[in-house]
Amino acid sequence: MNPFPMMLADLRALRWTAPAIVLLIALAIATGVAIGAQERALRHGSTSAANDFDLIIGAPGSQTQLLMSAVYLQPDALPLLDGRLLNTLFKDERVAQVAPIAFGDVSRGYAIVGTTAAFAGRWGWIAPSEGRLFAAEGEAVLGADVLYRLGDTITPSHGVASHAATPGQADAEEDGHKHEGHGYTVVGRLPRLGSPWDRAILVPIESVWEVHGLGNGHASEEAASDAPFWKQGSVAGSGPAKAEDRIGPPFDGKRVPGVPAIVVKPKSVAGAYQLRAQYRQGGTMAFFPAEVLVSLYGALGDIRDILVIASALNTVLILASVLLLLLAVAGLRRRRYAVLRALGAPRAYVMLVVWLGMVALIALGCLLGLGLGALATQVLAGFVAQRTGLMLSPAIGLGEILPALGLAAIGGLFAVLPAALSYRRPVVAGLRG
Repeated sequence: MNPFPMMLADLRALRWTAPAIVLLIALAIATGVAIGAQERALRHGSTSAANDFDLIIGAPGSQTQLLMSAVYLQPDALPLLDGRLLNTLFKDERVAQVAPIAFGDVSRGYAIVGTTAAFAGRWGWIAPSEGRLFAAEGEAVLGADVLYRLGDTITPSHGVASHAATPGQADAEEDGHKHEGHGYTVVGRLPRLGSPWDRAILVPIESVWEVHGLGNGHASEEAASDAPFWKQGSVAGSGPAKAEDRIGPPFDGKRVPGVPAIVVKPKSVAGAYQLRAQYRQGGTMAFFPAEVLVSLYGALGDIRDILVIASALNTVLILASVLLLLLAVAGLRRRRYAVLRALGAPRAYVMLVVWLGMVALIALGCLLGLGLGALATQVLAGFVAQRTGLMLSPAIGLGEILPALGLAAIGGLFAVLPAALSYRRPVVAGLRG
C-alpha cells in the first residue's frame, strides 16, 4: 500500500498546526545559519580591507584604535608621529614603499584622507576608473561610492570625533566647522575596493597640512610661502610639475608636520619583522594588521560561540516542543489510525504514515530555515555595508548545511516515538476513543 496519499491527507487535516511546526523549525535553523554565515563573511571582508596595509606605524597607544582609524576610517582622535620619520623610512633599504595617512576632515559625511598619489593607486596595483590620480595640491580622487563628480569642488570641514555623519549627507555640525577659503577639485575616481575607502576622498597629504596651517613639508614652502595651497601644477600628460608644486616624498622642509599613521610596504618578510621590532620602541608603535585582527576575531569568536550555543539551546527547546505537539496530534488522530487498522491496514503501514508525516514537517522546516537564513545574511550584510563600508559576500556553506541535516536526522529519530505509539495502540481502544 502507498503511504504517501494517506500522509498528505493527514497533513491537510492539520490545517494551521503543520505550518506552525514548519515555521518554528525554520526560525530555529535560520538563526544558526545567519550567525555562522555572517560571522564568516565579516572576517573575510575585514581581512580583505586590510590587505593593502602591510605594516602600520603610529604613536604609542591602542593598536586597535589605530587600526580602526587607518584601515576602516572610524573617526577618532589619535596622537601624531614626528613627520621626520617619513624621510627616515623613505631612505631605509628594507622599505619598498611608504605613505603617510592623515585624517580628520570630512565633506558630506565622507572622510577626507591625506596620503600620497602612490598609495592612492596602491603602489601601481589600482588604476582610476575615471579621470586620473591627483598630481598637485588642491586635487582630489574619489572612492567608488562618493557621490561627487569629476570637476566638482569639495570644501572640507573639520571632523568631530564624537560625531558620525551619514555618508553623502551634510549636517549642521559639518557646516559649522568648514575650512572656508579652501577647496579640492575632483580629478579622478577609484574602482570599487569593497572597503571603507570606497567612501573616502583622497587628497595629497600636503593639502591637509596646508589647510590646517602646518606648511607642506617641502623646502619649496620657504621659497614660495605666499602661494595659495591649491595652486595647480601640471595635469597628467602635460609635462612634469614645477618644483614648487611637487607632492609626495621625500619631505625636505625645515619642518615636516606630524601624521597619525604611516603605512609601510617592506621589501621582504624578514625586513617586515625587523621594522616591526625596531619601531615598537623609541616613542613609536608598529604592528601588522593581521595580529590585531586575530585578537578581534578571538573576541568575535567568543561572542559567536555564545550565540551559537544560545541558538542550539533554542533549537533543542523548539524541537522538544515540536515533539510534544506531534505526540498530541498523534493522540488526537488515534481514531483515524484505528479505523485504518480495522479496515485491514498493517501496523507497519500506520506507523510509516505517522513517521513520514512528521519527518516531512521537520525536513520542510529545515529547508525553509536554510532559505530564511540565506535571506537574513544578505539583509545583515547590507546593513553592515551601510554602517561600515565593508562589502560582505555571505554564503551558505557546509558549516550551516550540516547542522540543518543533523537536526533533520535527530528529528527523524524523535518522530519514531509518536509513530511507535500509534503502532502499539490497540484497535479497540482507538475506536472507543
